[in-house]
Amino acid sequence: MNIIQVYKQFPTQADCLAELERIRWNGKPQCPYCNSTNQTPAPKEHRYHCNNCNTSFSVTVGTIFHKTRLDLQKWFLAIALTLNAKKGFSARQLARDIEVNKDTAWSLMMRIRRAFVDAPDLMQGVVEIDETFVGGKNKNRHNDKKISGGQGGNGGDKTIVVGTLNREGKVKAEVAPDCTQGTLSAIIKKNVSKGAKIMTDEHRGYNSLTEDYIHSIVTHSIGEYVNGDTHTNTMEGFWSLLKRGVIGQYHYVTPKYLNQYVTEFCFRYNARKEKAADLFLRVLYKALNPYSPASAVL
Repeated sequence: MNIIQVYKQFPTQADCLAELERIRWNGKPQCPYCNSTNQTPAPKEHRYHCNNCNTSFSVTVGTIFHKTRLDLQKWFLAIALTLNAKKGFSARQLARDIEVNKDTAWSLMMRIRRAFVDAPDLMQGVVEIDETFVGGKNKNRHNDKKISGGQGGNGGDKTIVVGTLNREGKVKAEVAPDCTQGTLSAIIKKNVSKGAKIMTDEHRGYNSLTEDYIHSIVTHSIGEYVNGDTHTNTMEGFWSLLKRGVIGQYHYVTPKYLNQYVTEFCFRYNARKEKAADLFLRVLYKALNPYSPASAVL
């Protein structure tokens, strides 16, 4: 779905609402407050009156579109532009493209990222696990902000992101407070099924994995990056994509919101083989029925 297709398929607000109603209700409007189907349409207002709880509602209630004052066509355009941008799409660029101010564009994109959150499931088979540090290079900082002793990866000034990637092509990643054995083990147990074959580097935080997993190690410190079928190169390729997006599009992401940006890159990576039209409809469905754990709520 590119912007031309969005304009052709959804030229008016009524067309956008009709598509959302089709996806959410399939011809049977249901009150989001009491789940009653006893309602009276108000076509001019594009709303419904619930005869059971005596409230007024529209298809956007309880979704990422709730209480929006922006035309839904602009929402649809923003979703299409975000999905088509392999290395991310900045709020300022979106503001120029759909003619809104930068704060509206930023808020719009953060809401859309809620629809990119997938329900948790456990990875199986061969799983690569790696961690990375997101933040500016030490050499590019002002003298009063430089960290002594290197690039600052272990200096506490960068944000740690831990990723798990199934060799079949699915990736998960999240911000972590540290790289200790306890933290890494908790993340892995949450995302990887017991008995899976796990591949990591020699970081000591992975030392306890042999209790529940088949653990293979590649030793980067001696220049070893592939040992048979053991490597973390696929996961590192994802890190490269994420960092290119941060550097090239967003330039700077605060630790507070980094999880949402990481979620966006994971979703787009996992859906890279889907047809564009199918993916667009799936995001609309998720936007109407968002999975929102505490970490994803803005």
